[in-house]
Amino acid sequence: MAIRIEVPEDNASLTEFVGFHDRVYAYRGARWPASAEIELPFLMGQSPFCEGRTIRPIAARDGGELVARAVAIVDERYCRHWNERLGHVVMFEATPGAREAVKLVMDEACRWLESRGTIAARVGDLFPLDFPFVIDEYELLPPNLLRQNPDYYHSLLKDAGCETEKGMVDYKIEVTAELVARYESALEAARRAGFEIVPAKEIANDRRVADFIDVMNDAFKRHWGHVPTTREEGTLFDAMLAFSGGHETSVMAYREGAAVGALFVTPDVSSAAILESGRKIAESEKLNTLGIGVREAARGRGVNLAMASYAFLQLIGNGAKYLSYTLVLDDNWPSRRTAEKLGAKVCANYVVYRRNFRARWHG
Repeated sequence: MAIRIEVPEDNASLTEFVGFHDRVYAYRGARWPASAEIELPFLMGQSPFCEGRTIRPIAARDGGELVARAVAIVDERYCRHWNERLGHVVMFEATPGAREAVKLVMDEACRWLESRGTIAARVGDLFPLDFPFVIDEYELLPPNLLRQNPDYYHSLLKDAGCETEKGMVDYKIEVTAELVARYESALEAARRAGFEIVPAKEIANDRRVADFIDVMNDAFKRHWGHVPTTREEGTLFDAMLAFSGGHETSVMAYREGAAVGALFVTPDVSSAAILESGRKIAESEKLNTLGIGVREAARGRGVNLAMASYAFLQLIGNGAKYLSYTLVLDDNWPSRRTAEKLGAKVCANYVVYRRNFRARWHG
């Protein structure tokens, strides 16, 4: 039976589109459910994450059954920031054996993106809507938000014209008494140097959101793939952080009253994972998520270590046996050195794909 390409638009078809994630990952012993509360408003144009973005969800049916999906995005904020007409393809999922369907979905997405003046599509990276594809750790439950894609995705995407664009590593830490002492020392050293490490819960709402956005946008302005965060996105993200308990573990760093560093850490939420009967969550799977940024003028002075140390000490005090430093670009050696100083070791590898239109279609 012929594969049919659709552009879902109404609530019922978009709800099915979002829920397709759960059908693809039903084989896993432990998995994160679809983020319907984030994805559905986005697909319906009702989310702060829609600002400056034109989106087109694309689905493939084979014999009436959904077998592949993706969302093509023209992100004008990205294009302006980087002066690059790059499109994005996010929320890709597919069932085993859906090779032809994936080709059709990617062709449709890329034709649509090219018709809007973009020269290529990045696949698998647009925070917080999508994350890179794991290439080696397929069994353990990763930190919340990170992909836990099947291994067959790589063959499907390569057959659909994609190339590897960027590599990333995930870091994990096993808590020891020596590391606890190291974290306490790092926190005290930053305080002696004149930095104030302030928990998010102690900062007034408006200032917390404004300072967080300003620091992160400045710290990441030259970071590969970064898209500046808007005030509306920051407000929504802050509300999500509060809901997860992240105001207890996230911090800002100040010097002489000016914000110079920001760290968000959400505690372990593995209790929300869906488990097969008899599957238990191991201590090494009970992980936080983390994002860290320091203004250039304050770098190299231990602010990053102090902020992470504060959060990690809070997590350890609440019983954490393992910690996550989360994803880092392969070539981001300053951040990778920070991970190593915190006692982290690489636990998984991820890739971002790219499809160049001219190479694919125009020879």
